[in-house]
Amino acid sequence: MTLTVGSIVEGVVTGITKFGAFVQLPGGVTGLVHISEVADTYVKDVKDFLKEQDTVRVKVINIDEKGKIGLSIKQANPNYDPQRRHRRPRQFDMSFEDKLAHFMKESDERMQDLRRQADRRGGKGGRF
Repeated sequence: MTLTVGSIVEGVVTGITKFGAFVQLPGGVTGLVHISEVADTYVKDVKDFLKEQDTVRVKVINIDEKGKIGLSIKQANPNYDPQRRHRRPRQFDMSFEDKLAHFMKESDERMQDLRRQADRRGGKGGRF
């Protein structure tokens, strides 16, 4: 099977990294689904959406001169609308309580990340 830009095929997830997922396509070739092309929403961790050996429909979005294949799961969805963007709710559309809850949630997540980093380093200054 010859792959061309724009074609939609099925493949099997063979590996997951921080930046995306590798998918084996028909014919034994492998392509990469970048983290930004996994879903139509914000993806913090690819493992929240995919696991190895999952069968996925992907769209071939580019093939470079070295033969590397760029894939997209979100663009393979028939309901995909490239004009629609999923963004955080606008601040002026939120009530004060919602803004405060959003701020507290983000703050807690940032503090947890900082604590994890300090624990990994073995630093004594891990108290915040």
